[in-house]
Amino acid sequence: MSFNTFGRVFRFTTWGESHGPALGVVIDGCPPGIPLTEKDIQPFMDARRPGQSKYTTQRQEADQVRILSGVFANDEGVQVTTGTPIHLMIENTDQRSKDYSEIAKAYRPGHADYTYDAKYGIRDYRGGGRSSARETAARVAAGAVARAIIPEVKITAFVCEIGGDKIDRDAINLDEITQNPFFCPDSWAAKRWEQIVDGARKSGSSLGAVVECVADGVPAGWGAPIYAKLDSELASAMMTINATKGVEIGDGFEAARLTGEQNADAMTPDENGKPVYASNHAGGTAGGISTGQPVVCRVAFKPTSSILTPVDSITSDGDATQVRTKGRHDPCVGIRGTPVVEAMMALVLADQKLLHRAQTGGE
Repeated sequence: MSFNTFGRVFRFTTWGESHGPALGVVIDGCPPGIPLTEKDIQPFMDARRPGQSKYTTQRQEADQVRILSGVFANDEGVQVTTGTPIHLMIENTDQRSKDYSEIAKAYRPGHADYTYDAKYGIRDYRGGGRSSARETAARVAAGAVARAIIPEVKITAFVCEIGGDKIDRDAINLDEITQNPFFCPDSWAAKRWEQIVDGARKSGSSLGAVVECVADGVPAGWGAPIYAKLDSELASAMMTINATKGVEIGDGFEAARLTGEQNADAMTPDENGKPVYASNHAGGTAGGISTGQPVVCRVAFKPTSSILTPVDSITSDGDATQVRTKGRHDPCVGIRGTPVVEAMMALVLADQKLLHRAQTGGE
């Protein structure tokens, strides 16, 4: 299989399958001398870890990350990166491959079963193999390393919509994100979502979601005007996440409904002659380059395709059939997609910082 690597200077390659013995990531291009231990990575793995509430898959994985290479103790005894490839591994410990025996020859609608088979002529039907969202655990591990490269940036993602039910923007409290199982900044919306998601779970159905991600502290100048635009790199990164069907930067599609006057992010000078913006419709980018404002994107996740309701499909022999997917699945995959969105934001920004430094010598 090709195209398992993402990034330009800071590059990562993920490996492994949903029901294999392990999965992981190899990171290349990380600068040397950055403090890094497994304890620095594990909190981000824990945020994505399955089985933490009844609103997510009940697969039980500790998702303990191991650093196999790329770090060494410096003269002060601090474990730091060496500049060589960093190899991170996460073991799979709770696979139930028998749950998928009934769909060994049947294609699940909405999954990559048919397209994977059409491309490669062979597929791992156990949880989707390489096409499983389990692969995103490796990205979250890589994202933790990326965060160490951009300590000046604070990245926060949250779910802003589930099943068409949106948060109240006037009620946003970022402290609430860690106080509920939905990564929701609106306590009232989180209460509503308990009933909405649980109802979908009990009925064997699923719901879509929208995740918003904000990166504060990105300086002006990261990105490029044509083929390495900051916003295009972000859009590409987010679209690689399983179940993603749309990405907005800034106001996104809403910008198409505004006039030029409404959409303009007017500037006034501060005491140093630097711009102070009246708004951030552009989401922190202009001409593909960061403006110094918060970088904002939203990611739309489709409903989980694994549902208990029978759906018409075909077998690999071309016969008509119906598929109902058993096993343990997220009733709303966008919930656990939130840490993955944060990770991809960090991975893009770390890469863009190093690209900027390589071209201009600046930080």
